[in-house]
Formats: sequence, structure tokens, C-alpha cells
Amino acid sequence: MGVEYSPFDPKIHEDPFPVYARLLEEAPVYHNDKDDFWALTRHADVSAALADSTLFSSSHGPLLDSPPWGPDASRAISFVAMDPPEHTRLRAPISRVFTARRVAAMEPRVRDIARRHLEDALAGGGVFDFVEDFAARLPLDVISEVVGVPEGDRDMVRRLAETSLRREEGTQTIPEEGRRASAELTAYYGELLAERRRRPADDLASELAAELPAEEAIPILFVLLAAGSETTTHLLGHAWYWAWAHPGVRERAFADIPAWINETLRYDPPAIGVARLLTRDLTLHGTRIPAGSRMWLVIAAANRDPRVFPHPDRYDLDRDTTQMISFSGGRHYCPGAALGRLEARVALEELAAAVTDYKIDTAGMRRTNIGNVRGFSCLPTMVTIR
Repeated sequence: MGVEYSPFDPKIHEDPFPVYARLLEEAPVYHNDKDDFWALTRHADVSAALADSTLFSSSHGPLLDSPPWGPDASRAISFVAMDPPEHTRLRAPISRVFTARRVAAMEPRVRDIARRHLEDALAGGGVFDFVEDFAARLPLDVISEVVGVPEGDRDMVRRLAETSLRREEGTQTIPEEGRRASAELTAYYGELLAERRRRPADDLASELAAELPAEEAIPILFVLLAAGSETTTHLLGHAWYWAWAHPGVRERAFADIPAWINETLRYDPPAIGVARLLTRDLTLHGTRIPAGSRMWLVIAAANRDPRVFPHPDRYDLDRDTTQMISFSGGRHYCPGAALGRLEARVALEELAAAVTDYKIDTAGMRRTNIGNVRGFSCLPTMVTIR
């Protein structure tokens, strides 16, 4: 029986790596008839596709979910569903906020936020939910400060963002509560931008309000506040889980946090893949793919390609990870990558300084149910405090 793959299958989503291994060897060009998409998994193919925005267009969005996949995807998710020159124009104000200098200057504030949330998490004697009580709170607060969301609104924004991203299990269907959450967020962002037009501040919302109309600025806020917090949350959850699942790695992880982050990003990246629209016929590995096809570039599989990463299923903090593509590539390389790395490093440094050991209650673990993102929604943890 041939390999079968869908990112919407909850059984595969729980542990996709055996399926990825088969796709890499048996079906580097894979067609899913039911969901009507083509998947590329090999590192060379995925990397080339990410770099070629002419052949692999972003015009229908980076998600297989319908919606937002389609010619109108940019109305909901802005520049991530655009090609140049519109992509370049709308990405410009964001890129100015995420320069290396500005990100580096944020470290003291990121550390203050991390310490505050860690202290709260550890206040119960060392038993807490790693995701809910720590990993989800830090990146939301950080990106909220960058954007300009007041502290009192952040829990509400996180709740609405999470709800808007949910899908009914095993489907691409947005539940009614998700549609309501999206509508509430749209109204909230509109009010925030209107306030910044009246009273500008030193934040991204003020820059967007000054440069763009609300219909262009609101989708940008959707992308930044949802994806900007969600991906770092899942990076932290995966780092915490995999260092625990590989006890021989844990001491090294605590001592070399950049290596811990890099190998986690390669081994189990938060973003499984991105979608693209094929603009002309393509023959790859002897298979013809027609123009207009919905392409699924499986980043998580490419990061386990043995042609690039020897012993790819080994969680090895000594490996060379320079060729991983966890932050996408080409014109759509994640603009917040440096900030995400900073948040992860600071969070894990504070954890390593505060605890000597920890255990995870696997019976209480829960994963997200979103097809393009893999992470934990619940990760019960018991730590030994220094």
C-alpha cells in the first residue's frame, strides 16, 4: 500500500515523522486526491520552491485551509498572501521594526517579562502548565508591546487569536466561534489603529496607522499577533519536551541554549509547511504537476532529509543546523525570526537558571489541531526549583 499523507489527519499530526520519512524516499512529489494538493518534502525541492516566488506564488496564501486559501487571501492575511511588488510595500514597515539593532535593544524588557511569568508559574511550588502558564504568555506580551496592545487587553487578544485559528478536527472548517473571534479581533484592531491616529505612540500600530488605511493595516496585525506569538510558544514547548524526552541531552541543553534552540527548530519546527500556487506546468522527479496546482512545501520533512542532515531522527545538539529552513525562505523569510530566537533564548536561560530538573506528565499533554502548525496546547510540568 502506498504512503498516505494529509496535514489535517489528527493521527498523522500527532507524530508525522514516520510518514515524512516515507514521503522523502517513496513519494518526493505526492498528490493528495481528496484535499487536492501536491506535497514536496525533499530539502532541495522545498528550498528551491521557497526561493522562487515567480513559479511558486504566494498569491493564494501560505495555508492549505479554505479559507483563507484563494485569490482573496490577502484580505485576511495581508502581505503573507502576496507577491512583489505589493508584498515588498506592505512588508517594509514591519521590517523596520524587526531590525537586528531594535531587536537586540529589546532584550532587557523581554527578560523582565520572562522573569515575571516564570515567577508566577513557579509560585505554586513547581507544578504548572508549561504552555498556558509560561510559553504562551511571554511571546504574546512581547509582540503585543511591539504592536502597542495595552497590557490589560493581551489575554483577551490571545484568547481570540487562538479561537480564530482553530479548525474542526480533521477538517479545514472554521467553526462558528472562530468566525466570531475573527470579527471581534477585526473590530478591536480597528479601534486600536483609530486611537493611534489620534494619539501616536512608539509602536508598530502607530507606524501602520500613519502609512496605511485600516483595510491594509488590520490584516497585518492579525498576522503579527497570531503567528508572532504562536510560533514562539510552540518552539519553547518543543524545546522543553524534547530535552525531557532525551535525558542524555538535557544537561547539554541547559549549558548551550543556542544549540538547544537550533536543533529544536530543525527537529520539530512549529511551522510544518507553507502553501504556494504553481504558476506553470512543472515536471519534478518524473511527475508532471499542472499549472494552478495547490502546492504544500513540507518544511518539517525537509528538515529531516537525510541527504542534508545525517541521522535526521536523532536529536543532536552537536549537529550543523545551518541549512534548516524552519523560518521559511526567499522573500517570505520570517521577519520576526530574530525576535523569536531572542525570546526563546531568554526564556530558556531563565528556566535553566531557576530549575535543576523537571518532569512532564505525558497523560496530560495535548497538541494543537491546526494543520500548518505543530505544537502543544497543554504541557503539564513539575520542576525541581534551585
